[in-house]
Amino acid sequence: MSANKRLRMPQGLESEFRQQVDRLHRLTVLMRWSVVLFLWLTVGTVSLWGFRYEISLMREHFTWAALRYGILFNRLPAIGLALCIGMTLSVLYWQTRNIFWGRPRQWQQRLEKQVLRIRQQGKRHPLWHWVCRQ
Repeated sequence: MSANKRLRMPQGLESEFRQQVDRLHRLTVLMRWSVVLFLWLTVGTVSLWGFRYEISLMREHFTWAALRYGILFNRLPAIGLALCIGMTLSVLYWQTRNIFWGRPRQWQQRLEKQVLRIRQQGKRHPLWHWVCRQ
């Protein structure tokens, strides 16, 4: 079956298939936000701890120069915070795009193929319980 052809199913099965694709999408959203939360709780916390002295100075007298030098002299915490902020913004952009303009066709087809693989493997697939529950 080519990637451009749509899967033809009876009406009842089509509705169930769409629900399963939606469940897989919601699970993907949940997992992406879980990764962001995990990063903030681990890397973000350690990075903020590395900036604790600079943050205390900037609370008294904030200047952009103080922020710049804080980043320059604490590169590892700065990289950690950049990773956390970057992942947060990327997931936020991805989810906002999906909400406002719908899922891209390639993403939708990927989800459909994944649901078909999950259905084919049955209960042996780790996501079967969350996607194909009856």
